[in-house]
Amino acid sequence: MVDLPRAFRVLGLKAASSERPQEARRVGVIQDAIGGTERLESLGALFPQVLFETLGRTWPERPDGGLDILIVGVDAADPKDVEAAIRRLGAAQGARTVIVLRGADVATTRALMRAGAADVLPTPVSEPALALCLERLLEAEPAAGSGGRRSGQVVALLKAGGGVGATALGVQMAIMLAGKGKGEVCFADLDLQFGAAGVHFDLNDAVTVSDCLGTGAETPFATALARHRSGARLLAAPREILPLEALNPDMVDGLLSGLRRDFALTLVDLPAVWTAWSNQVLQQADHIVLVTHLSVAHIHLVKRQLRFIASQRLEERPLTLVCNAASPEQLASVPLKVAEKGLGRAFDVVIPEDRKTMIAALNEGVELSAIRRGTPLEKAITELAGKVGAPALAAGSAR
Repeated sequence: MVDLPRAFRVLGLKAASSERPQEARRVGVIQDAIGGTERLESLGALFPQVLFETLGRTWPERPDGGLDILIVGVDAADPKDVEAAIRRLGAAQGARTVIVLRGADVATTRALMRAGAADVLPTPVSEPALALCLERLLEAEPAAGSGGRRSGQVVALLKAGGGVGATALGVQMAIMLAGKGKGEVCFADLDLQFGAAGVHFDLNDAVTVSDCLGTGAETPFATALARHRSGARLLAAPREILPLEALNPDMVDGLLSGLRRDFALTLVDLPAVWTAWSNQVLQQADHIVLVTHLSVAHIHLVKRQLRFIASQRLEERPLTLVCNAASPEQLASVPLKVAEKGLGRAFDVVIPEDRKTMIAALNEGVELSAIRRGTPLEKAITELAGKVGAPALAAGSAR
């Protein structure tokens, strides 16, 4: 096997050197990861301000710390190769790593993304796909202290019945957390038929889930998604009702990998029904928030949801149980302790009923404090946001 000429980085790009800023962006490529010299020359023409370097046949134990991006090949059919890649991703510092995966499958792709890969591209890699990947990574600024690695957290909002207010809670949490300025926050509305987050954020022209189905993880979410005044980004539900089958687990994997890449925290609002792809969201989620009301019927729905969650082997996943819009009348009819005894567990957060303030905030697309400061409702949702979102943002700022 002929080694790619290392002189390429000197000779092939020499003509552009006079135009390149002194601090050129650098991309290291492991031999055969993306093809031969012709592919590198083509990329050099597309990115004249970038220095492409060949790094030999194997993934170096300690890559050059000055690299911005490292492109390596991994064979999904070789467990040792995959294990080594995951180990190196876990210990990686500096360059963001793009994995070119031979024999790609969903499980291996997911494992590599969770380990810290900036992107995973299945072979054969087309030049447009590779160029889009590089363009996105080169334009994105790594979070401070992240070493270029981006792997945000996903929180899934699950409903015990329709109309329990999970979307409203999620919207307010996203606004509160984004307003703190500690990390990028996104709200992804995957309620394909009745999602209303776009209205609640007052972002009716936002990019929707259906707009991204063709591009998946390659979508530049950090720049494409509409931005609320708080700083939160929105991936809106489709403008028209879509069949639930419009999404599938593979599409969900692509969407979530892109959202993890671009945001420290993504709140995913799910429909009130179980599907193969909504189950996949929960399998991918770092945290589940289950929202219900205080009534006998809703307590039974919560028990059914918890049993099904256990049947999907998700019982070890962090889960926050929320009793939303609890009014004095409901508390008198179904005392909290009685409900918790029936569930076999306590509620983690109880949100008081304040329909007037919540509706006003949602109608205007603002946070609760803009309507009325210091309400019990605001304090309870702040508590919920702290339990759910603060750890993710803290982890994001530490990377």
